Amino acid sequence: MSTHLPAAEDPTRRQWLSFEHDGDTWTFDITFLMSNWTCIFGRGCKGVHEDDTTELGHGCCSFGAHFADADDRKRVRRAASRLTRDQWQFKRLAKDLGGAVVRNEDDEWVTRTHDGACIFLNRPGFERGAGCALHVGAEDAGEHFLDWKPEVCWQLPLRLTYHDDEVGHTTHTLREWKRRDWGEGGLEFHWWCTDAPDAFVADEPVVLSQRDEIVAMVGAAVYERLLEHLDLEARPRETWLPHPSRRRTKAQA
Repeated sequence: MSTHLPAAEDPTRRQWLSFEHDGDTWTFDITFLMSNWTCIFGRGCKGVHEDDTTELGHGCCSFGAHFADADDRKRVRRAASRLTRDQWQFKRLAKDLGGAVVRNEDDEWVTRTHDGACIFLNRPGFERGAGCALHVGAEDAGEHFLDWKPEVCWQLPLRLTYHDDEVGHTTHTLREWKRRDWGEGGLEFHWWCTDAPDAFVADEPVVLSQRDEIVAMVGAAVYERLLEHLDLEARPRETWLPHPSRRRTKAQA
């Protein structure tokens, strides 16, 4: 295991943890995973436009979702076919327009957008409330939203990348999703949730609150190794302040 402790005078430095598992290297952004970030959709999220668009209630759904691969796309299509009109505000419209999944101008498969946001996004004023119709459908069916929503949607704000070196050794990195991960447009966002103290209000760290998402991304065995290395039961002797200004310090006596 290796760790890097952020220097107290430099908030841009981060703590990382890495270990070997089944021949691969796994590296984790502990600064974010041990923070108390939580999604604040509908609770102060300012959206991902160049201006504050809290009133729109779009969250990070303004530009629709790109699909990871054909399996991701097919799974969402199957899920969408199960949605009813009381779960999905734009079900009829999506059918009239030719479907909720389309190719964009760059020939990439994406969710269709309507009126400035993903067509799966139920807007404020809808009887079931604002939010993702796929999420609503999953909850109504007693199933997990990971099995209904596009991968990028349930993974945010986590990002898993991997790199193969010249001898074929793979290093996987699980970290906070940065503005740069959205492309050039991300740098123009008026607000992004992992940059802002507003979203760091949870009662438990991301590594626990996002357990299902992390397990789906790295596997149960790697996740258990991560928890072992973090030794969360010993953490009460330390104080983890909210990221992005988080510091690890000895608790006061």
